[in-house]
Amino acid sequence: MQETIIKIEGMSCGHCKAAVEKALKAVPGVETAVVSLEEKQAVVTGNATMHAMREAIEDAGYEVF
Repeated sequence: MQETIIKIEGMSCGHCKAAVEKALKAVPGVETAVVSLEEKQAVVTGNATMHAMREAIEDAGYEVF
């Protein structure tokens, strides 16, 4: 199982954090997803592809950089 750090722009509150975590956890292959507003990132474990995770975050209304 690998750990991936994804930098995310556009999150500003607890609702944003929860929305990104929910979107990531719905991606097949994601085991855990922990989002930090302060660090503007998500730490994801599992074997999901970066493309699938990026798409889920962008579909939720946030930007991956």
